[in-house]
Amino acid sequence: MGWTFRTAPLLVAGPCLLEEPSVLQRVAETLAGIQDRLGVPVCFKASFDKANRARMNGARGPGLEAGLRGLEQVKRSSGLPLLTDIHEPGQAAAAAQVVDALQIPAFLCRQTDLLLAAGATGLPVNIKKGQWLAPEAMLGAVEKVRAGGSTDLAVTERGTAFGYGDLVVDMRSFGRLRTATGAPVLFDATHAVQRPGAGPDGASGGDRTQVPTLLLAAAAAGADGFFLETHPDPERAWSDADCQWPLGRLEELLARALEVWHSARRPAGVAVTR
Repeated sequence: MGWTFRTAPLLVAGPCLLEEPSVLQRVAETLAGIQDRLGVPVCFKASFDKANRARMNGARGPGLEAGLRGLEQVKRSSGLPLLTDIHEPGQAAAAAQVVDALQIPAFLCRQTDLLLAAGATGLPVNIKKGQWLAPEAMLGAVEKVRAGGSTDLAVTERGTAFGYGDLVVDMRSFGRLRTATGAPVLFDATHAVQRPGAGPDGASGGDRTQVPTLLLAAAAAGADGFFLETHPDPERAWSDADCQWPLGRLEELLARALEVWHSARRPAGVAVTR
């Protein structure tokens, strides 16, 4: 059985961009170990292209062909399923030959042809909620992917624009998204702390110190799984350096989130045993 968004709780994690093989290998090995030790299904995520950079000189990644080769190597060495995002309809079929799930970036969640192309691959598809959309407005995006042919979908909350250069996560969103779309709902705790356009020279900044607070709150509020971009040395990451969570601290954070997740779903009156 391939990767599915229907198993909860789950984790989608990896570096923002595909970087050097040594970085990818280290992240993948750590994630595989976390999967074994914590018993949570893990999907490795990295982007071959970040087409929505704030500036022309922002790092974009290796591109489709080289990126897919890098992802193939990750799968061979770690055994982890793969997820990557696509920005154009023509990328869907090629990516589907390598990865186990596709992702639609938040800025592109209204692009009909892209959503249909992702659905036509038949792979599981994760759709990031646009930063300007109400939860109920994501039904249209989900319907487009289903019309394309995919039936295994997730939607991901990553915050809503609140003024200039800031995002706010409405914890009511998880239940509303699930009710509106009928799909599992993930929480992207690292992009939720992004500060769009608030960094130097108009680049995006962020505040990773807020990741644990939001992640634990989302675990209690109804998220079905977690999305975390992680890097061995976030300050040196090619993209989203202010937001990515340190790889060496990931297992501890995820263990806390899983404890909250299970506790929040325990029937009232059931004692916690250790």
